[in-house]
Amino acid sequence: MEMPQPTAEHRWLQRLVGNWTFEVECQMGPDQPPMKNQGRESVRSLGALWTIGTWDGETPGGDRSQSIITLGFDPAKQRFVGTFVNDMMTHLWPYVGTLDATGRILTLDSEGPSMSGDGLAKYQDIIEFIDDNQRTLSSQTLGADGKWQPFMTAHFYRQSA
Repeated sequence: MEMPQPTAEHRWLQRLVGNWTFEVECQMGPDQPPMKNQGRESVRSLGALWTIGTWDGETPGGDRSQSIITLGFDPAKQRFVGTFVNDMMTHLWPYVGTLDATGRILTLDSEGPSMSGDGLAKYQDIIEFIDDNQRTLSSQTLGADGKWQPFMTAHFYRQSA
């Protein structure tokens, strides 16, 4: 069996590798003030085909929270793939995504528990590189009206490669 070779998409993911700080603003409801928190992220390579990011941040209540994100690219599907888990959730969030034509924005589609607590909903996490040392992660959910509703934005700042 021939070992897979990294593609341009795998090389794009390597831009995530390094140590980052982040600031998050999350809208929990239309009549509630936004919640803000901050933390650190460390992203490493698993070979040249995968990245693994670990997040350590504070919750709006002052507790600590940890998350792990894995990202890769599946040439057979021509899609980015991955997972997200958080120590405050029991759901494993699967990712399938695409890179836009500019090469700056990776949109990751997922499905998980709806915010209303009733069934499942569609979600997107959108990673956008502003430059090599700054990026955003925006999250949105598909509303009953068929429109995407943003609820979280995180700003990441590179501390080291």
